[in-house]
Amino acid sequence: MDPMTEDATPPPRRRLSRRASLLGAIIALAALAGLGWLAWDLTHPATATTAAGGPGAGGRGGGRAGPGGGAPPTTVGTAVAERTDVPVVLEALGTVTASTVTVRPQVSGVLKDVLYHEGQMVNAGQLLATIDPRQFEMAVQQASGQRLRDEAQLDAARVTLQRFQTLLAQDSIARQDVDTQAALVKQLEGSVITDRANEGTARLNLSYTRITSPISGRVGLRVVDPGNLVSSGDANGIVVITRLSPIDVEFAIPQDRVAEVQARASKGAQLPVTALDRTRTDVLETGTFLTLDNVVDTQTGTVRAKARFSNTKHTLFPAQFVNVRLLLRTIEGAVAVPVTAVRHGTNGEYVYVLDVPSRTVAMRPVTRGQATADKVIITSGLKVGETVVTEGADRLKDGSRVVLQGDQPAAPGAGRPAGGRRGQGNAAGIPEGQAGSPPAEGQRRFRNRQGAPTGPDAAPEAGATPPRPRQQGGGAPPPQ
Repeated sequence: MDPMTEDATPPPRRRLSRRASLLGAIIALAALAGLGWLAWDLTHPATATTAAGGPGAGGRGGGRAGPGGGAPPTTVGTAVAERTDVPVVLEALGTVTASTVTVRPQVSGVLKDVLYHEGQMVNAGQLLATIDPRQFEMAVQQASGQRLRDEAQLDAARVTLQRFQTLLAQDSIARQDVDTQAALVKQLEGSVITDRANEGTARLNLSYTRITSPISGRVGLRVVDPGNLVSSGDANGIVVITRLSPIDVEFAIPQDRVAEVQARASKGAQLPVTALDRTRTDVLETGTFLTLDNVVDTQTGTVRAKARFSNTKHTLFPAQFVNVRLLLRTIEGAVAVPVTAVRHGTNGEYVYVLDVPSRTVAMRPVTRGQATADKVIITSGLKVGETVVTEGADRLKDGSRVVLQGDQPAAPGAGRPAGGRRGQGNAAGIPEGQAGSPPAEGQRRFRNRQGAPTGPDAAPEAGATPPRPRQQGGGAPPPQ
């Protein structure tokens, strides 16, 4: 044997490996071909092989559901344009602000009694605490004694001055002595005035030992207890009182709306303001617009505003965050639709108007006006009573057919396109085979590869011989 021929012959193990690789490649290609055919079959239904009424009618052949073999109609939500009164409001986040007073002692001393309870509502002038008054009572007595002594000296000086004036008239005394005595009287008069002022200061300090509330409001937590030495320099004071009624709310207004607010306020209009909770569901209190600040915040482009509330039920709490709704005016008799009906396009804003009998939509340009949280005013392009699409408009275009949410499902086979895909829904979104009544128990329909139905309830094909009925109890079938 030729050595070259012997070397060229592959060993048996190498031949087996090549055969296995070739077999694996064939299997992989077959699997890919099967997957490709399945994908094509699912996305490209076969064309009907027969005319209407044949095996292909109502089977898998033909186009998809929808007009002209296009996509199926889209289920949409609608609303009717109505004429209504639309309020023009400004919404902002506000902070509740209240008058707060820190009550500090005006004299130094030992705190004797605390006559309030934490969280208590107090009135203006109500006694809150007392300081030991004994040292201040002594000061009042000392000032009174000094005043009485100087007043007695003044009276004696005045009597002496009258005597000197009588002697001067008789030319029995020098004028210098009379002038000196008159100066002494004036000096004592000044001393008496000073003594009276000192006595009044002492009595005032004595009254400061009784600490009273300067305003009506709610008392905070206790800051100091009896027995402590207090003074006017204490930073925390004796107690903090906050006025709860009336109470104010500060919020920000965009600078573009300031002119409108000022125009309404300058006419004397009482602009109602509503304070809502954080979720905008519960109304906490209603009040009126009070005033605007005199400068624009350059960082936010807003102007601070203030509204006042009576807060008789104490639903607003100082430093609380609330949602503020300021009513500027009310537009009466406006054409309004839901906000979701207005869409934005390259040529501006538009809506889809529904022709209810034909179930088709038409794109119509509109001009919008003021808007609320759920409605928007249409100033032009829409009339009262027209139906617009509010849901499902993303898949629509001019002239598209739609299905309303309240439409009844179609009858079995009615309006069903020829060759509809297996499992594909009808126009109402109900899968085929579920719109009508189910078949009798034990009866099933099968189709062969050509789409012809088989089974007990299948209709015979044109020109085919119907099957012979079986004879009850066995035996030969009856003659044809």
